Amino acid sequence: MENATSTEVTLSDFVEQLPKVELHLHIEGTLEPEMLIALAKRNGVEIPYRSIEAARDAYHFDDLKSFLNVYYLGASVLREDRDYHELTLAYLSRCKAERILHAEIFFDPQTHLANGVALEAVIGGIHAALRDAERDWGISSALILCFERDRDPATAVNLLERACALGNITGIGLDSAELDNPPEKFQTVFAAAMGLHCVAHAGEEGPPAYIWQALDMLQVERIDHGVRCLEDPSLVRRLIDDRIPLTVCPFSNIALKVFPQLSEHNLGQLLAAGLLATINSDDPAYFGGYLSENMLRTLSSLNLPARDALLLQRNAVEAAFCSDQRKQELLSALNEYNASHHVLL
Repeated sequence: MENATSTEVTLSDFVEQLPKVELHLHIEGTLEPEMLIALAKRNGVEIPYRSIEAARDAYHFDDLKSFLNVYYLGASVLREDRDYHELTLAYLSRCKAERILHAEIFFDPQTHLANGVALEAVIGGIHAALRDAERDWGISSALILCFERDRDPATAVNLLERACALGNITGIGLDSAELDNPPEKFQTVFAAAMGLHCVAHAGEEGPPAYIWQALDMLQVERIDHGVRCLEDPSLVRRLIDDRIPLTVCPFSNIALKVFPQLSEHNLGQLLAAGLLATINSDDPAYFGGYLSENMLRTLSSLNLPARDALLLQRNAVEAAFCSDQRKQELLSALNEYNASHHVLL
C-alpha cells in the first residue's frame, strides 16, 4: 500500500506556501486603487478618477507607454515619507501572507523629485518599512534605485551621489520606456555605480541588442525581463555561460502585449534552455496579481509541473543580492518545504 505522505500535491497547494524570493518589483506599481484614492484625498492631489471603480477601470493598457502614463499619474499622489512607508509596508504585508522571505524593491526617485518630493522622504519612508518588516516578520530586502531611461541621463550621476550619501541603497537599475532608449545612453551613470549591484530592464519590448548593451556597456549582473533573448542563440549561450539571471514578469508581458496570452509565454522555453530564469510580479496592482498568482497561473497555463516552481525559486535565491548566509537560510527553507511535499527536481 502506498504511503499517504507520498501522494502528489496540487500545484496550487505547492505554490501557496512555497518559500519565495521576489527580485523585480516596482514599489510604485503596488499602488492599489483604494490607496490611490485615499492618498489623493489626504494630500490634496487632483486625479481624474472619482471612485475606486473608475481607478480600477483605468488599470488596463495597450503597450508600455499607455501603462506608464497611468503609472506616473498614480505616483503623483505620493507626497510624504509616511505615504512611501504605508505603500511599502502594504506590499510587505502581502509578502508575509504569500511567504515571500526576501524582496528586492525598485523605486523611481526621478518621478518623485519631479513632483516636488524630497529624496530624503522617498528613501526614508521606503527604508523604514523595509526595516519594520525585517524586524517584525523576518523578511529581508534590498532597495534598488532605478533611472528612467526616457529622461536625460546627464542628471543621473548627481542623483546617484545624493542617494548614496543618504545610504540604504543596494543597487541601481534602468527602467521605463524601453523602445528608442538603448542602455548605451547610460554608460556614464553605471560607471559611477560605486560598488553597487547593477541591473537593467532589457529585452521586453526592446530587441536582444539591448540585452547585449546592458551586459557589455553597463556591466549588469541581472537582466530584468529579457524574454526576447531567445531570438539570438549566441546571446542565450552568453547568458547561460555567465549565469546571468533573468527576472521574468509574465503578467506584465501579457498586459503590455509582448505575448498574446499566458499559454504562449516563453517561460517554459527559457527554463528548458537552461537559463537562470525567475518569476516576479513587476507592477502587480496594475498587472493583475502578486507573486503567487503570477507563479500559479503561468505554470498552469504552460502545463509546467510543481518542480519548476521550486526551480524558479532556487534560481531566485542564486540571483538575489543578499549575503551568503541569508542565501543558505533561504535554500534551507526551500529544501525543508520540498522534503515535506516530495517534489522531485
